[in-house]
Formats: sequence, structure tokens, C-alpha cells
Amino acid sequence: MKKFLIIANWKLNGDYNFINKNINLIKKKINNSLHFCDLSIAPPYVYLNYINNYLKNTSISLTAQNVDIHLKGSYTGEISINMLKDVGVKYVIIGHSERRIFHHENDNFISKKFILIKNNGLIPVLCIGETEEQKKQNQTEKICIQQINDILKISDINIFNKTIIAYEPVWAIGTGKIANIDEVQKTILFIKKYISSLNIKIAESILFQYGGSINYKNIDIFLKKKDINGFLIGKTSLTTENFIFLIKKTEKIISLLNVS
Repeated sequence: MKKFLIIANWKLNGDYNFINKNINLIKKKINNSLHFCDLSIAPPYVYLNYINNYLKNTSISLTAQNVDIHLKGSYTGEISINMLKDVGVKYVIIGHSERRIFHHENDNFISKKFILIKNNGLIPVLCIGETEEQKKQNQTEKICIQQINDILKISDINIFNKTIIAYEPVWAIGTGKIANIDEVQKTILFIKKYISSLNIKIAESILFQYGGSINYKNIDIFLKKKDINGFLIGKTSLTTENFIFLIKKTEKIISLLNVS
């Protein structure tokens, strides 16, 4: 059974006071209480090792928000995959719309990151999704498959084995706009069917997340769709009390769905 994976993406937020208060609270309220969900925290780079020490001997894992394509060398300001492994990272987010927009990362560059992460023993969280203009032009499915195919141009379908694909409509990131659940389900199912046409076993091994203005008030509708296996959460993860409530609510609903 796949566990439902919740990743808290803090983006460019947090400091030592925030970490000391909130990680301890999460550990107290969440650690060892999850049976159907997994939890991972994605803080800014400078706090990865600090938080890793907090998370030792807990069920909570560590996620990096990005990685460079080089292993070492004269690349000022970058972080390598080996450095991430050294500080206990399990997952690495790539292809996030904010990286695509503000750092001008294209599909080819993201594909290189995906392959680097997978070949070095960590798990890539590949964010894909359409802009509002592309949605209006009914290009959602085309854009998502294009972002997957760019990886397949330089590798084969096996590279997707036991990875994560996070469908994040660009227009829903941090905007408060909520995607229609039936459209989300349709898009994820379309992606899954496409990968199944290439290799059924690989498709079944992939964990499909949804991200885009998720909060504890609207998670119910997403949890009832069997093809959604997790959430990639931004803004809501910064209000720890609400985030803990979201985690507990998710655990409860998923447990009931597994019993029924």
C-alpha cells in the first residue's frame, strides 16, 4: 500500500526561532502517530542540516527545494546532490513553477536534474503543470506530457520507477485559486495512463501528488480521489497549528477510506 505523502515546502521562509518552535511542535503532535501518511519538511538550504538533527529518530523525512546538476567544482552558490545526501535529504523538488518562472529553468535543465537525483539514490519530486493561459487554450494535458517527454528524450521510462510526480497548476500556486477536483483527477489519470502505455509497472510505482492552494478546509474533496497519493503544500505549512490539523485530518480520512 502506498502511503499518502505530505511535503511541506517552506520556500524562502523560516528562521531559527520558527524552526525551534514549530519542528518541536510537529514532532510532539505528529511523530509516530501516522500509519497511513508520511510527512516530509522542505526548508531553505541553510537549515537542512540543522533540521536533520531535529528529525533523527523520527518518522519525519527531509526534502530539498532544489539541486544543481553538477557534483562539484566552481559553481558559486550551488548545492550538489552529494551534499544533500550528506545532510540526510530523501526527496528533492524540481520543476517547481517558481523555479521555471523566476530562475528561467527549462524542461531540458529540469530533466537533467531529475536523472541526476534518481541515479544518485534520492527521490525526485517532479512538478508539472500548466499556466492559466495554457489552461484556457485546453493545453493542460499536452503541457504535462511534454514536460515528462523531455525526460524521456535523454533517458528511458525506467528512470520514473518509484519517483513522484506533483501536478501543480501554475495558476493555483499561492493564489488561493482552487483547481476543480474533477479536472485534477482527470489530468492525473491522463498522465498515469500515458505512462502506463509505456510501462504499467512503472506507472503503478509512481506517487502522484497535487499542489496548489491546499489547506485544511479543502483537503476532503482531494482525499476521496484514489489517484491522488499526496500533497505538496506551500503557504499552509507555515502556520503550524493549521498544518498539524491538516495532517491529522488527512490521516483520519485516509484511514477510514482504507477500512471501507
